Amino acid sequence: MHMSRIQVSVVIPAFNEGLRLPAFVEDIARLASEASAPPVEFLVVDDGSSPDHLARHEEAVERARAVLAGSGSPHAVRLLREGRNRGKGAAIRSGWRQSDPQSGWLGFVDGDGAVPAREVWRLVGLLDPRRFDLLAGARIRMAGHRVERSLVRHLQGRVFATFAEQIIPNGFYDTQCGIKFAAAARLRACLEALAETRWLLDLELITLLQRAGARCVEEPIDWSDPGGSKVVPLLDPLKMLLGLLRLRRRLLA
Repeated sequence: MHMSRIQVSVVIPAFNEGLRLPAFVEDIARLASEASAPPVEFLVVDDGSSPDHLARHEEAVERARAVLAGSGSPHAVRLLREGRNRGKGAAIRSGWRQSDPQSGWLGFVDGDGAVPAREVWRLVGLLDPRRFDLLAGARIRMAGHRVERSLVRHLQGRVFATFAEQIIPNGFYDTQCGIKFAAAARLRACLEALAETRWLLDLELITLLQRAGARCVEEPIDWSDPGGSKVVPLLDPLKMLLGLLRLRRRLLA
């Protein structure tokens, strides 16, 4: 790797993603040479996975590092290990704390490959502090973008978005899309205030940044359901609704 200063740090939370993460991380490395982007570090945070999945995560990162090194890329990828499973939100926050302190942008992308690697690079290329402080992907079928998910998942998502807007108004179409980037100075200023350990970190981050006066925008992206979702129908949406109510009480305290 060149000694270019890292400008963007992207956390990829991974809990037992040994079947989906490898192809995604390798795609990121393979497309790096085509990307018009500042130096990026990708931090795969293993969130207490089982030994077999952890081994696959490690192998995937090593292969990606080899691809980046072979192409003389200024980008980097490394694996961070959490001792136990604490949830996606906790893993992301841990990755941000261990990111390059000089990074100008901090972000995350889900490790299941639902957001294609080419879209990750496209959004990195859009980062511009003159235009916004938070850039969030959104699953919107517009401007030629393709969104592939089941009707049930779509309806669940819209019901959640409706409740979220009523309980914690934010003006977003899709708070839960699994890719976001924030100006590092803005994010680090509220990092210790972030407390959500699972799905609601997205909404918590948006709310805190908006309250601090940050400019937050959504960008339509391609997205496809990779299957194998860890979301339990009915039960997890109910947990998220209760979590919304708790989050509102905490934010208003």
